[in-house]
Amino acid sequence: MGGGTPLVEANRLSCKVTGFDINPMAFWIVKQEIDYLEIANYLKEGESLRVKLESAYGNLMETKCLHCGNPEADVKYFLWVKTIPCSICGETIDLFPGGLVAKDVRHPKNVFVCMACGGLHETTERTKPGNCPTCKTPFSLRGPALRGQCTCRKCNAINRFPSKGAPPPSHRLFALEYHCAFCRPKHKGRFFKKADPNDVEKYQLAEQLLSKQKGSFIPDDDIPAGDETNRLLRWGYHKYREMFNARQLLLLQASAQHISQIKDVRVRNALATNLSDLLRYQNMLCRYDTMALKSLDIFSVHGFPVGLIQCESNFMGIIDAKRGINIGSGGWSNILTKYAAAKRYCSKPFEIRCNGRGKETVYTDKEWIGDRRNGNGVSKDVAVFCRDATTSKIRKGSLDAVFTDPPYFGNVQYAELMDFCYVWLRKLLKQEIGEFEPLTTRRQNELTANETLGRDLAHFTEGLSEVFRKMAYGLKPGGPLVFTYHHNRIEAYLAVGVALLDSGLVCSASLPCPAEMGGSIHISNSTSSIIDTVFVARSTGRVPRKWIPQDKDEFLAMIEADVSELANASVNSTAGDIKCIVYGHLTRLAVWQLRSGWNELEPTATRIRVFQEALGRFGPIENLVKIAAKGRRSRQPSNFNVAETTATYGAGENDEIPF
Repeated sequence: MGGGTPLVEANRLSCKVTGFDINPMAFWIVKQEIDYLEIANYLKEGESLRVKLESAYGNLMETKCLHCGNPEADVKYFLWVKTIPCSICGETIDLFPGGLVAKDVRHPKNVFVCMACGGLHETTERTKPGNCPTCKTPFSLRGPALRGQCTCRKCNAINRFPSKGAPPPSHRLFALEYHCAFCRPKHKGRFFKKADPNDVEKYQLAEQLLSKQKGSFIPDDDIPAGDETNRLLRWGYHKYREMFNARQLLLLQASAQHISQIKDVRVRNALATNLSDLLRYQNMLCRYDTMALKSLDIFSVHGFPVGLIQCESNFMGIIDAKRGINIGSGGWSNILTKYAAAKRYCSKPFEIRCNGRGKETVYTDKEWIGDRRNGNGVSKDVAVFCRDATTSKIRKGSLDAVFTDPPYFGNVQYAELMDFCYVWLRKLLKQEIGEFEPLTTRRQNELTANETLGRDLAHFTEGLSEVFRKMAYGLKPGGPLVFTYHHNRIEAYLAVGVALLDSGLVCSASLPCPAEMGGSIHISNSTSSIIDTVFVARSTGRVPRKWIPQDKDEFLAMIEADVSELANASVNSTAGDIKCIVYGHLTRLAVWQLRSGWNELEPTATRIRVFQEALGRFGPIENLVKIAAKGRRSRQPSNFNVAETTATYGAGENDEIPF
């Protein structure tokens, strides 16, 4: 099911939906997306939680304003730098990668930290920022910590980090971004300050308060080895709780304690889900975006990046009472606002129509998302299961359509990442939710390549094949199996092609479709693609003749047509995008070529080899990619006006090939 988009959209159209996912977190997220929620009760309990936390611990999120002296200014973000002791003299070394704290993009000036005295100062020059006005030390874009080594300021010894066998990293609070409601109307830009002794004392108070807590909802689970978690282990993190500071642990424990006592089951489940979302921002792997001036959640990239500067967000969140909006990100108020908006959308879905330079909200009449509506007895048929889809009992020919979002080979280690949230939810919900009984979301038969666990291409191919064969058995004749896929290695497509051929389905379409924003942090400034291929497979049907090229020239013309269509929709295809478009079409055509004589009983290695050979029908694949990339069009003016038309599948028989 992944994030649940196919199920949610099908449910919105009143289809009977059944969903499977082996990962308990995926199961839980989709279930919460579709479960009806009384928004008023939810917001009442959510605000009660936030107010309770504010009353008990709000002082831990306050600082003294440098401009007016207000001692109760709200801290938006606490900025921490990792530290290590010098291996020679024992001096504490701040692992600053550079001195720039904030760029002059959303703030009038650049903000630098002096790596000698710790002061914060603003300058209009970024490349030549000058000297610290306090101690005269030159500001620097480059810090002492670079490429895993740093120089001690006291003895000039070179230290390497992280060191083998070291404990979890230590941090020093060095700066804050805060909000002063009194100064805000006449103040330009953001509020920054060096952490003062009072700020440090408040954190020490949090440590003392935590030491007096039993911490019954704080997980003590070990972090197991894995392709992604090995990075955490190298840095000395061996338990999930070590990825949080004392203030975060104190407030997460208090939040879980409050949620556990809520009697309304659906509201309790919703707030528990919110807690798992909050974890993404309330940990010591979050980074501070020096341009956007906000916290980057731990999963802003698909892994566990361990940065040298960490950002701790205001736990409760800051609300502008006059405007009724959130200030900053990563707090309870942000999460509650976002979740309530999502549930309102479920009750009244809409689309956005662009009208010239403006936008119009278009509500879709009679559509709604959920298992029941507004508590009035009207319900929909929804079944969501946490299990391997191949173990399901599906009647032959009972399915109108199958939509899935298979893992992209080894691109994302879903279970390794989701355990970060799961260990907390499990402590809160395992007594009531049987799916949370296992200690981890990891499964030996999870369909991702994983070097640590020895899951290779053959494992991925066999698992995908088993799922596709099961779903093909359940499909009605001509019913579609639809899934999206992209990868920057052609090897990853071998499993897709073999699985389709094993299932007896023919790939009737491979449609390039934008799937990610180019500005996504794990995409930006990389060769990664934002283009997915939407694969459509059927047991019988027709395909347009122009989609079955006979030689290299016709194949390249088809790629050029796709790139041109994307350009007309304001998607400027990069070389990485074109590579994925080429790979998608080659996979479809290889399935088409091999479908009649395919033997699914051959050994997996043999089937993979046969399919790989078929991919080279039009010559070396990388040559095709290079030729196609040279002729790509630049972005054209966009036209996003909604203009949907109705087409009949199989129309135009003279221009189509039956199968």
